[in-house]
Amino acid sequence: MPGFGKSTTAQLAYEILTEKGMGSQLFLEGNLEHPADYEGVACLTQAEYDELWRTCGGNPGKVLSEYTTSHDSYYLIEYRKLMNEPGPGFLKEWTEALARKDIYELPLAQHRELITAKWRQFTEKALQGSDTYVFDCSFIQNPVTMGMIKNEAADEYMISYILELEAIIKPLNPLLIVIEQDDLEHSFRKAVRERPLEWSEGFIQYYTAQGYGLRQGHEGLEGTLQVLEARRELEEKIYNGLTIAKKKVNNSSYDLNACKQALAEVLAEYF
Repeated sequence: MPGFGKSTTAQLAYEILTEKGMGSQLFLEGNLEHPADYEGVACLTQAEYDELWRTCGGNPGKVLSEYTTSHDSYYLIEYRKLMNEPGPGFLKEWTEALARKDIYELPLAQHRELITAKWRQFTEKALQGSDTYVFDCSFIQNPVTMGMIKNEAADEYMISYILELEAIIKPLNPLLIVIEQDDLEHSFRKAVRERPLEWSEGFIQYYTAQGYGLRQGHEGLEGTLQVLEARRELEEKIYNGLTIAKKKVNNSSYDLNACKQALAEVLAEYF
């Protein structure tokens, strides 16, 4: 949930593992290098890719190929990295076109196929090494956002989706840590007050102008809170159905030291 302290807690978990001398890697939400998720990646068909290549051609075309991989019959383009490429690079309209084909803008079934494949790829790689990976948001939050919030997916669909991800990562003996707050409304309003106006406007628009929120007729901040309450109920169902190691940490006090101590106690049980 927004404002619960997920990213901060993930950073604290990484610090604790590092202090214990464990090889660890931290990947927060938005990391373009995330090994089990996609951030700023477009998915194109062969025809769409051929058209893009024909349009850009020349040096931009060479740059395009450096950030393109294939998956089955699709081409995956890391367009956010392309935007950061020095020099003339891509025209704005090209990157805007790619953004419209972002993996998080695809139909849900196709999106799920790509995400589960990415998790399988990550699991295979992680099994070959000894590092511990700390992820933020990618296991439950992102699938629920894409499924329930954006596409109004049924609870049964979302539960089956997360259980599929659980089955994929079980060989890694993962630990799921869920951050809780006693008062969801207080936490969300706190986030709205403390974050830029653009964030809250975009968040409310995302939660009420499509999918679940739109179908339920929810509007504005109050409507967003109703969607968040429904989301929390779904995520509780998902959590209860998981069989991997899982723990909850309450961060209602927003006390970093207390949160780190609680995390240290949880991690000591497993590492």
